[in-house]
Amino acid sequence: MNTTRRQFLTRTALASAAPLLLPSRIWAAEGAAKPNNRITLGFIGVGTQGRHLLNSFLPHDSVQVVAVNDVDTTRRLAHQKKVEEFYSTKQDKDFKGCAEYKDFRDLLARKDIDAVVIATPDHWHAYPVVAAANAKKDIYCEKPLSLTIHEARAMANAVRANNVVFQTGSMQRSSGEFWRACSLVRNGAIGKVKEVYVSVGGPSRWCDLPEEPMEPGLDWDFWLGPAPLRPYHSVLSPRGVHQHFPDWRSFREYSGGGMTDWGAHHFDIAQWGLGMDESGPVEIIPPDGKDVPKMVLKYADGTLMYHGGLPGYGFGVVFVGERGKVCVDRGKFKVEPEELAATKVEELPIKLYKSTNHYKDFVDRIRDRQKPICDVEVGARTVTICHLANLAYWHKRPLKWDPAAEQFIGDAEANTWKTREVRGPWKV
Repeated sequence: MNTTRRQFLTRTALASAAPLLLPSRIWAAEGAAKPNNRITLGFIGVGTQGRHLLNSFLPHDSVQVVAVNDVDTTRRLAHQKKVEEFYSTKQDKDFKGCAEYKDFRDLLARKDIDAVVIATPDHWHAYPVVAAANAKKDIYCEKPLSLTIHEARAMANAVRANNVVFQTGSMQRSSGEFWRACSLVRNGAIGKVKEVYVSVGGPSRWCDLPEEPMEPGLDWDFWLGPAPLRPYHSVLSPRGVHQHFPDWRSFREYSGGGMTDWGAHHFDIAQWGLGMDESGPVEIIPPDGKDVPKMVLKYADGTLMYHGGLPGYGFGVVFVGERGKVCVDRGKFKVEPEELAATKVEELPIKLYKSTNHYKDFVDRIRDRQKPICDVEVGARTVTICHLANLAYWHKRPLKWDPAAEQFIGDAEANTWKTREVRGPWKV
């Protein structure tokens, strides 16, 4: 990317405004006494979810936010101001150490940033993750991990090749009710699991929004990035600092719909309870309106996972075993028979990773260089299930899947669906 003299001087000034904080791993490697033990963070994408993550990380004394990035000028400057006001209040003195960047590549070029937090729209997850991994940055990336099956594997491969710490934002794994539910299931409290019901939304559709006047201060071409070129609409990138979750999630160019949005949470819990974090289903059967009333995902051991709730149990995940049921959702935990509720989960032999704070877990793992509770492989496998379900819906036919090879079996056409055309230089 060509850089003019003005751009170079601007970026140099912004970088020099940041506090002198060397990356954690440099101090660890040199064995020197670190003058500031905080982990430096850069934020890529500061819309509604990015703001939530910023608010979650800012209070941690062990981190310092030194840069924000967004293609929208209003949002970018508003969050730069938010960071600087937070540290000014906390330190009781004026603070001007948070740089702002329109291009995330400028943020990644800074050697003094330890880790990045990525909360861009789904179609903008893959390239920044791979670029951050190649820049040796640790990464927190929002769910769903990717837009395609190919992207999920490319992201996981880049993280592993560069030995960086990666936390997927499927934060239900750090909530007690989900840990308890999956611990019971994994320890055989309800016997062999026969069925799992996952209540989430459906697939996305192609975007058909009309053109609207362009939002001032937004680089629309950069917002689209790898997605096809199309006219601007405020549903996709709402004007200014908005307070809601934009509906780009409904459209195939940018997301997998409710299937990936909530599926990245609830299919993730289903995978955890089944002990399938490094695998997945072997067959996907879409509803046919007759013999198959709802989507079925079949595992090699015969377990059937359904897209849709079990009647009478509401939203969430329901594990059905030979001797009972476990039903779990945010703030909801129910077991049958009821006496299972008295089980002392901490004393069961199979002990699942326990995290009580998804953000702190990420920071702690940066320090000890271990895998966090929702490592990149976990996120890749979960979103792949969502993509498999969407592909079966979109193409209206059953699919056979090899989770080890991550290939469709005997189906050359289906294997072309694992990726899609990418615009510009954004292929991974």
